[in-house]
Amino acid sequence: MDSKHMQIGEVAARTELSLRTIRHYEETGLVVPSARSQGGFRLYTETDVARLLVIRRMKPLGFTLDQMRDLLEATDRLDTGGDVDTDEREALLDRVREYEQAAAQKIEDLRVQLTRAEDFAFTLRARLEQIAPAVGS
Repeated sequence: MDSKHMQIGEVAARTELSLRTIRHYEETGLVVPSARSQGGFRLYTETDVARLLVIRRMKPLGFTLDQMRDLLEATDRLDTGGDVDTDEREALLDRVREYEQAAAQKIEDLRVQLTRAEDFAFTLRARLEQIAPAVGS
């Protein structure tokens, strides 16, 4: 799965992130290119793309870079599987569950905001319909 390497431009297109954003995530240690070409170009794998997609999904929900890093570290440890004992595995799963619950709460908060925004837009439309004939007279 990870045998194909992509340059940063292809990764940007696939993740809908800018080159600058991908480089920023590299600088902060969230995503590190899996390899470099002979010319020094960053090369990424499907796993790297998956990490960037996790980050892209967390960002609009207001998760911090530290929280992103923490979740990615937990899922990385879980994905390695073999060298994780039962207690550590449960602790890692609890961390991931906490992020899932936090994401669900953030989604609910956004739904409330969206409902309020829709109500506001409806109120403005209704008001415009009331006053539009008076303006045209």
